[in-house]
Amino acid sequence: MSNDSVTVIGAGLAGSLLSIYLARRGFRVNVFEARSDMRSSEVEAGRSINLALSDRGIAALREVGMDEYMLAEAVPMYGRMIHGKDGDTKLLPYSGREGEFINSVSRSGLNIALMNEAEKYPNVQFVFSERCTDLHLASGEVMFASGRTMRSDTVIATDGAGSPVRQAMERQMPDFSLSSAFLDHGYKELHIPQGSSGEFLLERNALHIWPRHKFMMIALPNFDGSFTCTLFLAHKGGNPSGSEGVPEPGFDQLTDEVSVLDFFTREFPDAVPLMPTLVEDFFANPTGQLGTIKCWPWNFGGKVLLLGDSAHAVVPFYGQGMNCAFEDVRVLDGLIEKHDADWAAVYEEYGRLRKVNTDAIADLAEENFYEMRDATADPVFQRKRELETRLEHEYPDYFSKYSMVTFREDLPYSVAKERGNAQDRLLMEICSSVDKITELDIDSVVAKLRQV
Repeated sequence: MSNDSVTVIGAGLAGSLLSIYLARRGFRVNVFEARSDMRSSEVEAGRSINLALSDRGIAALREVGMDEYMLAEAVPMYGRMIHGKDGDTKLLPYSGREGEFINSVSRSGLNIALMNEAEKYPNVQFVFSERCTDLHLASGEVMFASGRTMRSDTVIATDGAGSPVRQAMERQMPDFSLSSAFLDHGYKELHIPQGSSGEFLLERNALHIWPRHKFMMIALPNFDGSFTCTLFLAHKGGNPSGSEGVPEPGFDQLTDEVSVLDFFTREFPDAVPLMPTLVEDFFANPTGQLGTIKCWPWNFGGKVLLLGDSAHAVVPFYGQGMNCAFEDVRVLDGLIEKHDADWAAVYEEYGRLRKVNTDAIADLAEENFYEMRDATADPVFQRKRELETRLEHEYPDYFSKYSMVTFREDLPYSVAKERGNAQDRLLMEICSSVDKITELDIDSVVAKLRQV
């Protein structure tokens, strides 16, 4: 379409996919990445090893012919496997429809595959270990730590939650607004290895959750038979107001081998025997922060655009961070087609279309933290999920909130949030009035849902 040159800042998942889309349209693309090339170096410790790929992300990969390739080494997850303290487990399916599930994929494997695909195009160049430090908005000139500068027809920043490009926009744009909200909780990655014969030591086709009300641990399967575990826990523990007894746990209290083993043995007794390197992993891996970033505007006069986490970082509890960023790329590509690379027009419409939806998924992701941590162990919530699964199985036009967010790439996040939350309130009320969903008149429930 154009011989325009595009500078992409950040060679992560979004930036690498974006470079493929741009290359297919004939743009000259230079991708700058602060870190070294992950294809020739170790992946940063403690960084999410696997991610949940679902329909919105798959749709974006399909556009560039990468969906089947990536799904070939993904592990399907059909539901949440809830682990009680007593070792009992209960599977809560993600959907009552056949073929609706999420996929555990390797972050680095996906990123490497996207970079390799992008480099098949002669008009794409990756430059690693080149950290962006500033951007002059009026000229579009990018400055790097090495002293290098770069000018192009436009700059697209896919440089993550700590985006230097966003920081430059905040400094130079008087009307720029930014909000960042961090949870009191952090996270730490841990590991369950494969069995002695390479087998999975937990159910392979599930996302495992150990919900403990004020904290939780999850585990996602890896293609090699191992699981990546993540502990979500308050940074600071302590007694709740007016309470007695055992303090609420926090990372600040897990300071030595004894305290770590005591905590895990008490809270996750079925997992500890499967984690031979628990103590080593706990102290070797960093404690990450969990935050939401919202900002506006995302562009400056067609010169620069924020995309993905640089514009709208979200907490990971809906598994939509990557999927949302991939949807960003797909939407942007459609607008480039529509406006024939009139970058100002592309970016203006892109912002109008995406802002309301990225705000919605940010809110949904934070809400889902409390659902996963607290509600999944609640019998009323479990009845609601059982009812939703039955409804989806028997009524093709019914979609739960989770299904609308995860399996409906044709439905905006904002619509899924509004409709889904209304459905949730109604179904929780209905399920709190019975002990078993077999007591319900399903046709009556459906009639009420259609009035929401």
